[in-house]
Amino acid sequence: MSQHHAAAFFKAVQQDYILQNRLQATSDPEALVKIANERGYSVTETEIEEWLDQLPESELAALFNPGIGGRQRLIPR
Repeated sequence: MSQHHAAAFFKAVQQDYILQNRLQATSDPEALVKIANERGYSVTETEIEEWLDQLPESELAALFNPGIGGRQRLIPR
């Protein structure tokens, strides 16, 4: 259930530029948990780490650096 909260939190992050900026401004896991809890997501540092460990590297990069990632073409070559 808690990893579900972590997944829901990071889904919200992808849609909220202000939240993205707050996460990019911190590298402290405790601050990350505090931000999630402020938004109503009941998670712990361990639960977030477990959920992040399951993500492919490309999704992880897109989560913390939206707009920076592998190039995708609209029209395939």
